[in-house]
Parts: sequence; C-alpha cells; structure tokens
Amino acid sequence: MKLAMIGFGQAGGKIVDKFVEYDRGTGSDVVRSAIAVNTAKADLAGLDHVPERNRVLIGQARVKGHGVGADNELGADIAEEDMDEIQGAIDQVPVHEIDAFLVVAGMGGGTGSGGAPVLASHLKRIYTEPVYGLGVLPAEDEGGIYTLNAARSFKTFVDEVDNLLVFDNDAWRETGESVRGGYDRINDEIVRRFGMLFSAGEVRAGQNVAESVVDSSEIINTLSCGGVSTIGYATEQVETASGGLLGRFSDEQLDATETTNRITSLVRKAALGRLTLPCEVRSTDRSLVVVGGPQDYLNRKGIERGRKWLENETASMEVRGGDYPMQGTDHVAAVTLLSGVTDVPRIKDLQGVAVETQDNLEDIREESEENLESLVRDDGDELEALF
Repeated sequence: MKLAMIGFGQAGGKIVDKFVEYDRGTGSDVVRSAIAVNTAKADLAGLDHVPERNRVLIGQARVKGHGVGADNELGADIAEEDMDEIQGAIDQVPVHEIDAFLVVAGMGGGTGSGGAPVLASHLKRIYTEPVYGLGVLPAEDEGGIYTLNAARSFKTFVDEVDNLLVFDNDAWRETGESVRGGYDRINDEIVRRFGMLFSAGEVRAGQNVAESVVDSSEIINTLSCGGVSTIGYATEQVETASGGLLGRFSDEQLDATETTNRITSLVRKAALGRLTLPCEVRSTDRSLVVVGGPQDYLNRKGIERGRKWLENETASMEVRGGDYPMQGTDHVAAVTLLSGVTDVPRIKDLQGVAVETQDNLEDIREESEENLESLVRDDGDELEALF
C-alpha cells in the first residue's frame, strides 16, 4: 500500500519520522511522501528522517514558532488560516502513485489534536483518495486538559476521515518508564504494527510472492466501513534453514500440523491480546488478518483456519486474509485489523472524564474571576481608576 503520510503536531511528526526510518530499513517503500506540520519550530528541527523541504511551520504570525500551548482551538484556527502553506507541501506529493492519505496526530496536545481534523476535511474535499487518520490517545495520568483535548479531537477527527485508526497510550505505558523512553518505545510499537499491515502485498525483486496476496484494495475495503479501528499483533521466533535458532530443519520437511497450529495460535493472540485500542472484538464490523514470515512457515491451511476463527469470533462475514513472505527474518507474525469497532470502554471513559473536566474548568474560571474582583475591589469606593 502506497501512502502519503502527514504528521501533525509533535507526536504526529515523530511517528511519521519513525515510519520513514522503518520504511527505509525494510525496503517496503510504503511511504511515498512524508510531511510534518507543526507550530513549534523546535519540534520540526528534532526530526531525523522527514526531508527538510517537507517540514512545514505554521502559525508564525500568531505564536512565533513556539507552539500553541495545548490550546487545540487555536491549533484548529491556525490550521485553517495557514492551509495554503500546508497545501504547498502536499502539492509535491505524487498523488497518482498513492493509495491513500494518512494523517497522524497525538490527540491530547494542541497543534495535532486541533489541526489534524481540519487537514483531513481539507484533503477529503480536494482528493478522491481515501483519507485515514491515526490518532494517539493520551494516558490518563497526563492530565485533565489533555483528556478534554483528546475527547473533543476524537469526536471531530472520526467524522472527518474515512476511518480512524487509534492507538491508546494508556494501554501501553509501563511502570517505572521515563516519559521519553516510554514514548520512543510506544512509537516503535505503532510503526511495527501499522508498518507490517501496510507493507503486506509489496513484492520486491528476488522476493517470494504470497500464495494469498493482501493488496491495498483489501485494506481499503476493510476500512471502508468507517468509524474506529484497532490493530492486534503477535509474533513467535522459529528455526529457519538459514540459521535462526538451530537450523535443524535444513534437511527435513517442516511439520505441516505444527506450522498450521502456530499460525492459528498467533492469529488468536493478535486478536485477543493487547490491541492498539482495547475493545470488545465481537463489535467489529470488518476485519483483516495478515501472517508474515519465512515462506516455508506460511501455511495456507493455517491462514485459512485463522481467518475462519476470526470470522467466528467477530461474528462478521467480511473477514479478509492472506500471507506476506518476508526474507531475512526468523519470526512469524500475525497482524489483525479490526475495523468499525463500536464497543470501546476506553472511549466512553475518556468522554466521561472530559465532560467532568470541562465542567470543572468552567467552575474554576468563574471562581477565579470572582476572586480577582474581590482582590481589586475598593470596599470604601474611595479610589478612582486612571481611565
């Protein structure tokens, strides 16, 4: 699948930067164009792989390159005002070569959570290619304002894209981890999952061709139901003929039953394990399963069994599946895309906390105004103001 990726804000820019690094490392050639948009000059300067010419600084007249300070209304306003500058970078995208746009943003801050929905709406108005979103939810302990931003951004973003793929930081943070270390690891997790999904079906010179190819149309059809999507991933190390753990299968045939069972087990682990956004699997509208690894370990029967199991588990008739032969790896991995999920407790909790935060902010604002008036009021009314 060929994508034009646009990272909006600090988190979005870092994730797209990581995608470009992954793309070059694997040679998958998924990222046909990478753009980073931000109101903070320092965040753009911290990127390593997005080309300098594709780093767009917006809002200079309003915030002087210092960011919007978690004000996503200001982020949305700036995106609207400076859309011509963003479009200037998008004009360089070879649109005839891409299958879709992917707008990536953290949903708790100001620039990304405010600007990403604005950009998605703009892209859908101009282009016929699908526009997907990849939104990252903040952890609960990041603070009420970030939760409120995320809830408002989510509500808007999901309406403006053809499908919103969600990653929940709260489900992936580990205790004792530094903030920077945590985000770096989480970004790696995001790119590993989405990278394998989008890479499936790509065939380079000298590579093996899949028995059941998963191409861009399969992914697009799975995402075409709209709404919210989540991804599962599971992997297992195997012994390959070229070395691997022991290489003990170099002169003997692999056990077909063992290979089939391994694939079925990995599909189950991917769907029922830690998803990018925890949800009730049976609320899935459509799904897709991709199994990748050394070709000898990609058993058609196992993939079909895994697909059938996912069909039963999701109670959906639209379950697509296929294999993705990968060279130079001693792991077999399964990726499950669950599209159009509707039973997502985290979103309900997020919205509840956001409403409470919004009410509290209004109360605090009113109390602050009263306290200020009490502070400066002259009870005797003896002082005159200057003007």
